[in-house]
Amino acid sequence: MDATAGFWVAVAVGMVPLAGLFWWWNDYWHALPFRLHGRGSAKLPPGYMGIPFLGELPAFLWYFKVLRRPDDFINAKRRRYGDGVGLYRTYLLGSPTIIACSPSANKLVLQDESSFGVPWNYTQLMLIGATGVGAVEGAAHSKVKAFLVRAVNQPDALRKFTPLLQTRIAASLESWSRKGRITVYKEANKAILGNIGKCFASIETEHAMETIDDLVKGMLGGLRAFPINFPGTALYYSFQCSGKLKAIFRQELEKRKCDASEPKNDVMEALMQMKEQEGKRLSEDEIVDNMMALFAAGYETTSISIMWTFYYLAKHSDVLLKLREEHMLVSKKLGDMLTYEDITSWKYTSKVVEEILRMGSTTTFMVRTAKKDVDYRGYRIPKGWKVACWFRYLHTNPEHFKDPMSFNPERWNEAPKAGSNLVFGGGVRVCAGNMFARLQITLLVHHLVLRYRWRLVNPNEKVLYIPYPRPADEVEIDITRI
Repeated sequence: MDATAGFWVAVAVGMVPLAGLFWWWNDYWHALPFRLHGRGSAKLPPGYMGIPFLGELPAFLWYFKVLRRPDDFINAKRRRYGDGVGLYRTYLLGSPTIIACSPSANKLVLQDESSFGVPWNYTQLMLIGATGVGAVEGAAHSKVKAFLVRAVNQPDALRKFTPLLQTRIAASLESWSRKGRITVYKEANKAILGNIGKCFASIETEHAMETIDDLVKGMLGGLRAFPINFPGTALYYSFQCSGKLKAIFRQELEKRKCDASEPKNDVMEALMQMKEQEGKRLSEDEIVDNMMALFAAGYETTSISIMWTFYYLAKHSDVLLKLREEHMLVSKKLGDMLTYEDITSWKYTSKVVEEILRMGSTTTFMVRTAKKDVDYRGYRIPKGWKVACWFRYLHTNPEHFKDPMSFNPERWNEAPKAGSNLVFGGGVRVCAGNMFARLQITLLVHHLVLRYRWRLVNPNEKVLYIPYPRPADEVEIDITRI
């Protein structure tokens, strides 16, 4: 070996202990503020802060993107540190983070708003709206949430939406069958946004909905954009889209104030009319911001569930047969027009919808920020740290759901373990439109199983998990009318 080669071998060997020391110091440094003031019996949860600057982002991407085995990200921690109390420390999301992956730990974080807050930043608040249901906390959140639940999610509202949604969903399926081959996610996005536009703001012209579709897409793109706001950047474009969308809602509000002779019977009108106990109404800003929140929240989530509906029913002919049997009884008795009570009577369909929501859940985790030091079963969640409530682990843990990766609606014959089914979030911020979403999926199932046949163009397509679980082709199908 010549001198040059020997030198580089010595450097390489010498770097090994230095790299180990660097990694150890990274873990120690992130926990140093806790060690300086966190005396007493409480200690940080077990875990590993990852590599400097990046934390465990490479490991997250390795499991989610490369291996496409996302559950192994948490399972690796379980094998190394044990199950414990369902808390692990890491560095993720650009911050020291505690992962909460047990029902009781998630309950603690999601229900205690005095200790854990939603980590909205200034950019996100300006895009979606600072007075919307997702941004406000405490009494203000309770007030707005109650208004939205009454307007969107309670039986009286759902009864009103049922005939309207039924007509629109049936028309969408008919349109898809005329095309023959479609990408379900793409088509479902348009259909669901159209449903939201009609039910929430009485917007139904194709041109108006195409405009709103583009604006919502542009606005949501800014939520994950690099925080630089000048012409040409994604964030700048997102702010432009957000401003135009708010202007559409404000214009609609002004139109309704000037002419109240024709009732719209939609969510915007309900929000305009609702009063608190002391008689105070929502302000114009609150109405606009909550319309923004509703359109943003309902845009992708229900479309993804519909995508998985086509996928799982195509894969499980036994489930499809049982659905047809249940729906043929109702269809023969009532014809095409259904009531909300008819829909709630479909017991097997309800199980299928719950299984689709569990298997195709769009939310891997939900983030909160600790407002103060919180002690939990001998461990401390330090003030200022992020907390990632890892919903995916709850839904795929065999301790909660037997054989969790198999599609089995019969598992819903029994209620799931408390706190193990959080497809719509949990605690005080559970989704205000979860029943509205279920209603749309159920109505689609009814018309789909009775009137259409379809097949997956790529039945063995690989599944991707970033930014949400989906087959790579977003479920391309051939569909025909029976």
